[in-house]
Formats: sequence, structure tokens, C-alpha cells
Amino acid sequence: MKVVLQKPVDKLGDPGDVVEVAGGYARNFLFPRSMAVRAHKGATQQADNLRRAHERRQYARKGEFEAIASRLISGGPVQVTARAGDEGKLFGSVTAEHVADAIAAQHQGVTVDKRDVHLEEPIRSVGTHEVRVH
Repeated sequence: MKVVLQKPVDKLGDPGDVVEVAGGYARNFLFPRSMAVRAHKGATQQADNLRRAHERRQYARKGEFEAIASRLISGGPVQVTARAGDEGKLFGSVTAEHVADAIAAQHQGVTVDKRDVHLEEPIRSVGTHEVRVH
């Protein structure tokens, strides 16, 4: 079923995107939460408007993101502590949520949403790891 996203949906798209999803997913999850509407001629026109509005908001927030990035870079690395075994393997893993919480704790005034922290996979070993923040 083709739907037009009204809100950002993880791993699916941003507002205004027209995506193909399973019918049950649309009816049981997206539609009740007002995250999407069924795609039709009027909805696709509305999708273009939503996409443009979303891009304008992202462009307006770009300066804010650049300020946060410069504060993070000048503040040095972020340290996340977790319990580990003798071989350097963690008990559990470090997720995007842990990284976002560590950023908030170590860099005063900087808050990062866990959805903006991108890990290829959760960190499961001791050491230095590079993490992208969008």
C-alpha cells in the first residue's frame, strides 16, 4: 500500500515521502498514530508541500546543528563507561541512547536525540569508537 508520511518514521522516511508499506502496518500502526495517510492525487500534492516545509525546517536548524557540532568537537571525546570482561568484551552493549546520555552529561547545554546518533551496530568491545551524530 502506498502512503504519504506525515511525520518522520524511523527507517522509513521523512514527512512528505511516498513509501510502499504492508497494508497491516499502515492500518494498525501508521494511520492510528497520524503518521501517514493513504497516497492519492491530493495526498501526493500535500506530500510535496510537507517535503518542502520539512526541508525549510532542516535548513533553518542547520546553524543550530553546526553550533552543537563545534561544541562537541572542541569539547573532546565523549566517554561512555560500561562493565567489561577480561578479554575486553562488554557485558551488554553501548547503544545510541547511552551515547546521547553521555553527550548530555559531559557537554553542558548540548542535548542530542538518540535518533540522531547513528551506530552501524551497538558497541560491544572496549576501545575508541567513532560515532556519527546527525
